[in-house]
Amino acid sequence: MESHETVSRPTARVLILLNGAFGVGKTSAARALRKRLPGSLIVDPEQVGFVLQRAARVLPLAGRGTDDFQDMPAWRRLTVLHARLARLIAGTVIMPMAFNLEYLKEVRVGLRRFEPDVRTFCLTAPLAVVRERLRRRGVAPHDWAWRRAAEACTAHVDGAFGEPVATDGRTIDEVVDDLLTRLEVARHQGMTV
Repeated sequence: MESHETVSRPTARVLILLNGAFGVGKTSAARALRKRLPGSLIVDPEQVGFVLQRAARVLPLAGRGTDDFQDMPAWRRLTVLHARLARLIAGTVIMPMAFNLEYLKEVRVGLRRFEPDVRTFCLTAPLAVVRERLRRRGVAPHDWAWRRAAEACTAHVDGAFGEPVATDGRTIDEVVDDLLTRLEVARHQGMTV
């Protein structure tokens, strides 16, 4: 059986976007990918969003007052800048985020200005599975993430959100094996998604 500690593939420079609903496994997959891709780095746009939401309490930022920091233009620009800075030090940058389609397209355009190899995957699972995962995390039905998960699970059947990767009934290592295989195939075919 293959060890899941570190693999040397793919070694090419690539920016990996892991899209998907809250609770689908993006952060877990990103962490597992990071362990298996030497020289890779995780960029978490949520951290930028949390800072911006707090800053918007005292600064006149466009989009202030929203319950979703993705609605703030500064978040989208800073997400691209964050990835660009990470790209200066890492061969592979992994970005887990529950993007809506409009903002995903905008961020991808920004990323491709400095990195032509942007791969977008959308981790998927049935809503019941996602809600069970959220419940185990302590997310209640009235919480924002619970409501948004339903919207995301419905929307993510559209391939425009990224190349679909099922997480239901699979271990995180199986999901990561799938992602690594897809990255390797794409690298050999010269594809970007």
